[in-house]
Amino acid sequence: MRRVCILGSTGSIGQSTLDVIARHADRMSVHALSAHSRMEQLAQQALACRAEVVVVPDDAGRRRFLAAWPAGRKPPEIRVGPQALAETAADPASDTVMAAIVGAAGLPGALAAARAGKRVLLANKEALVAAGAVFMRAVREHGAELLPIDSEHNAIFQCLPAVGRAGAPQGPARGVTRLVLTASGGPFRDRYWSDLAGILPEQACKHPNWSMGRKISVDSATMVNKGLEVIEAHWLFAMPPERIEVLIHPQSVVHSMVQYEDGSVLAQLGLPDMRTPIAYGLGFPERLDSGVGPLDLALCGRLDFERPDPRRFPCLELAFAALRGGQGACIALNAANEVAVARFLDRRLPYTAISRVLEEALAWQAGRASATLDTLEDVLALDGAVRAQAAQAAGLHAAA
Repeated sequence: MRRVCILGSTGSIGQSTLDVIARHADRMSVHALSAHSRMEQLAQQALACRAEVVVVPDDAGRRRFLAAWPAGRKPPEIRVGPQALAETAADPASDTVMAAIVGAAGLPGALAAARAGKRVLLANKEALVAAGAVFMRAVREHGAELLPIDSEHNAIFQCLPAVGRAGAPQGPARGVTRLVLTASGGPFRDRYWSDLAGILPEQACKHPNWSMGRKISVDSATMVNKGLEVIEAHWLFAMPPERIEVLIHPQSVVHSMVQYEDGSVLAQLGLPDMRTPIAYGLGFPERLDSGVGPLDLALCGRLDFERPDPRRFPCLELAFAALRGGQGACIALNAANEVAVARFLDRRLPYTAISRVLEEALAWQAGRASATLDTLEDVLALDGAVRAQAAQAAGLHAAA
């Protein structure tokens, strides 16, 4: 019986994970859930899946959770605060952790799970974008299993040569020459960046293919999301930047591809539903029913691909530059993007100013004296410094 801890259970990935687990109650169960703000939903989830533990951010969250819990029913154990979140991720009562907390807040929990030697289903980008070296070292040293849940990385994993166990590779898989990440292009794929200054949050969040949260929807529109996935792919598959390519694929049917030295290209196809990669991660190396219907290629009609135009997606170019610039630049890109997107969603920053905030953060970081980034504390210190710089830059651009 697989015992699962879901960090970020009220988000879209967390909800889909619970759906898959419910379909296989004979072989997996939920040990713990966590949420940051949706305490009422967390209470409903914990009741439905009989979670033994929930983690909430503070005492106010604890009170809200208890207020939402049915009278007369014994509540689960309630743990409070960031430290409790990391301790729950490492709790030996579970063997699998779904790391689905968005942003740098998800980093400590994902790292704690890796250091506990668990199966880590990684849906948090920041664990690799901001702390790739630290995280992958923890996976290797503690014998953790690492299975990517992002649809693109999960597709690549499925297309690589068969492995008996998921971990941290020392180099590119034998015979693989290139990784190809596909991108829908988001809602503005046919428009130039310079023409998007008046875009509103509700427009940017209207993704044509996927149902996602607001922040990741904006990242998909700017293609920062794809840039972060390029950085992730570098760490997950030990692939140098020049051997990672991005292609616009509006239909979101081909989730990614792997090119081999004999000329073969293997692709993973499927409907745009995150339950597919989640079920693959939970059941690996077996395949489980995910609840997703079969793909009818005849109904697809056509599959289109094109290279991204830098005039439409300057943020993607900045992400490649960050990867070439090293770990500090990747931390700067991610932290500045979180600040800029939050300001945009609050209507305090124009859409096209997001790229300027990122560019200035990269320039600011490049001008600093190099510092070691060997520990989580080092990473979080630089992350905090970049956020302060990015907030100042965003304030200037908002006033312009």
